[in-house]
Amino acid sequence: MTHSLAAHLDVSIRLELDLARLYTLFHDHFSDDEDFWWQLAMEERSHAALLQQEKKQPQPIEFFPENLLAVDLKALSDSSTRILELINRYTGHAPSREDALNDALQIELSAGEAHFQKFMESDSGSLTADLFRQLASEDQNHAQRIREYMQKNGIRESVRK
Repeated sequence: MTHSLAAHLDVSIRLELDLARLYTLFHDHFSDDEDFWWQLAMEERSHAALLQQEKKQPQPIEFFPENLLAVDLKALSDSSTRILELINRYTGHAPSREDALNDALQIELSAGEAHFQKFMESDSGSLTADLFRQLASEDQNHAQRIREYMQKNGIRESVRK
């Protein structure tokens, strides 16, 4: 495994675990939405576990799906930093339900999570990629699911900077 691939895996794993922590925090804050948040948190942990498994038992580089990880390491790090800021902010002070859902949507549309979704929808022809897709297929497109959940619950989407 190349140093670059290992670094990308580390940052990607951290992003997935941080997002799982944020969704678990939202689960704890919003009893009406706890099943929704719990499912997302478990899926993020599952994404991290798949990446951790790749790190523990790496495939030869020619078998590793080249489009699995986002190319922009800084964007991944920035997403993790943003998630940690939200965790710190919301640990002692719960956000509104609307803010929580909009924050989650923005994160899911950010570099790492959007890239994961793009990978899930791509066709690379790699056996490893196909296996990875199959393992993660049940929890595709969090952004779409969050939007649908917001619409179903009458919560409007707001654009954030």
